[in-house]
Amino acid sequence: MIVCHCRGVSDREIRSCVRSGGCSVSEVSAACGAATGCGGCRPLVTKIVQSELDAQNRRLPTLQAVLLVGS
Repeated sequence: MIVCHCRGVSDREIRSCVRSGGCSVSEVSAACGAATGCGGCRPLVTKIVQSELDAQNRRLPTLQAVLLVGS
């Protein structure tokens, strides 16, 4: 779904930026351009970034366990 109509940025692009290391809306905006036009999408961009960061934090214990078992 297109989140930022000014720059044509989709939710998938925003999630990809977070997965590539973007840890804040500012970092994601710099990477993909979302929320750098009129700013109307900033609340939704913020929700998507936070959602993706939360998902990463939920996966972290599982990844740590896999690494420990593999050692």
